[in-house]
Amino acid sequence: MTPHPERIVIATRESRLALWQAEHVRGLLQSLYPACQVELLGMTTRGDQILDRPLAKVGGKGLFVKELETALLDGSADIAVHSMKDVPMVLAPEFALVAIGPREVPLDAFVSNKYERIEDLPPGAVVGTSSLRREAQLRATYPYLAVASLRGNLDTRLRKLDEGQYDAIILAAAGLTRLGLKERIRSTISAEASLPAAGQGALGIEARADRPELAAWLAPLNDAATAACVRAERAVSRALAGSCEVPLGAYAEFADGNLRLRGLVATPDGARIARAEHAGPAADPEALGLALVADLRAQGADEILATLASPGA
Repeated sequence: MTPHPERIVIATRESRLALWQAEHVRGLLQSLYPACQVELLGMTTRGDQILDRPLAKVGGKGLFVKELETALLDGSADIAVHSMKDVPMVLAPEFALVAIGPREVPLDAFVSNKYERIEDLPPGAVVGTSSLRREAQLRATYPYLAVASLRGNLDTRLRKLDEGQYDAIILAAAGLTRLGLKERIRSTISAEASLPAAGQGALGIEARADRPELAAWLAPLNDAATAACVRAERAVSRALAGSCEVPLGAYAEFADGNLRLRGLVATPDGARIARAEHAGPAADPEALGLALVADLRAQGADEILATLASPGA
């Protein structure tokens, strides 16, 4: 039997949301292991530093985890806590996801000081988002809106909205809820209108693959239903996009041992979108994800991805 841990160091980004997530995991670990000393190691990542360009143009969401993984490798931290939608779809072999916690609301949130719903926005209204996935779906459904890039942490994005730089912004509902800012959500956007990103709303805990004792200690924090959903979603994203930043959504729902999985891949302008849905047992989520990928390819997903990879796309 693995003895209880004496000390666990959590690597975390220093944004308010990342620190909330790390504190949340620290509280859970201290409840499990009251004698354990749980510490936070705050770090600034490349993704936090580069704020003047869209993520897709500077290396994608992996920019938010690289420094944290370096801390795991050099032993200055034992685990890292991430928003699962920020975790690269392909982890280096040195690392493993040892737990995925219960999911917060996974939907996108409509945030505005002037309008209740996205449907209320007038033609030409400026909507801010940092996500190619959200941008593509916005442009497809609401072609009369002006979509503009929005970078920065949650507080920075809200400040830009409050300064009048945008008429509305689209954020993950989970982050606002976790930070006690649920009142900023004017409405949630249905999955039909804005399919979430793979892993959205779920927290993941990463450790070195050669630390089985950490996997054993963290196992009680794993939520089996959420983990099955996220594994199915990540299988879709991994097969179609790999580590690239493309307009892709994948969203699974768990009920009675089964998953309902929906996916889409699109061009950033929303002119072409392939959509598919698949359902099946939750016992093999990756297989379900690959079945959905086959459906998306039948709808033209590879052709869409080819246009994204071509020069000038």
